[in-house]
Amino acid sequence: MLFFIIVSFFSPYPRSDMIERSFVRIKSGLVHVAACGAGRPILLLHQTPRSWDEYREVLPLLGARYRAIAMDTVGFGDSEPLPDGSDSIEAWAAAAHEVLAALGHARAVIAGHHTGAAVAVEMAASQPERVEALVLSACPYVDAARRAREPGKRVIDEVAAHHDGRHLQELWARRQPFYPEGRGDLLERFIVDALKAGPRAAEGHRVVGRYVMEPRLPLVRCPTLVIAPMADPHAHPHAPAVAASIAGSKLIEIEAGTVPLPDHMPHAFAAAIDQFLSSH
Repeated sequence: MLFFIIVSFFSPYPRSDMIERSFVRIKSGLVHVAACGAGRPILLLHQTPRSWDEYREVLPLLGARYRAIAMDTVGFGDSEPLPDGSDSIEAWAAAAHEVLAALGHARAVIAGHHTGAAVAVEMAASQPERVEALVLSACPYVDAARRAREPGKRVIDEVAAHHDGRHLQELWARRQPFYPEGRGDLLERFIVDALKAGPRAAEGHRVVGRYVMEPRLPLVRCPTLVIAPMADPHAHPHAPAVAASIAGSKLIEIEAGTVPLPDHMPHAFAAAIDQFLSSH
């Protein structure tokens, strides 16, 4: 199903100076958050190895009607990592719940993109009373067959460091086919976050590949929107399976949506969320 976005209430030029940035302390350390607006809280969770910056343009758009909060997943961006060896989707979801509690939000809408969508699923499955609604953008589908393929597989952001820096060019080249043509600025933002993440740039994908997702999806009971970017070859084919596993979920497709959907098409992304929430 094609999805046509209505964006009339959004300014075409979102103001980044409206964004508030701060740190909150949870059990594992400091977590960086960026927020905008007031009202119904929406927590935005990024893909690997990005940061809150993936939602830089989305925050002011959603902030026009909501309290939009983008956090750096523990170990990414400016958030402190969990202890070595303890990274998992379950642990990242628990940390995100801690962040919401520290910010004073007993319940929130959770929206995640790629890795962030897997974390969002676990947040809704593990503490359903704290999740008002769910938005899963480009959500992976990790079943037993995928988990069996993961060991030893080279993930997209896995490059060996070289003293002359050529690994940065390799990282750029490995990602470029999945980014919109002529948007080198988006790749530059990706590179900055990948450098900050260090080894987690690759490990974050392995964390997703280890997640036992298929028994968790049916535990989601809140209103759920599944967003399928049509030009995302990693996620688009799996969107129907994700949606079919969540009772009552709604599946939409965004034409020309790519792997970096939130920063490539922020108005379409924000409008999809607003239209969904406005109906609930």
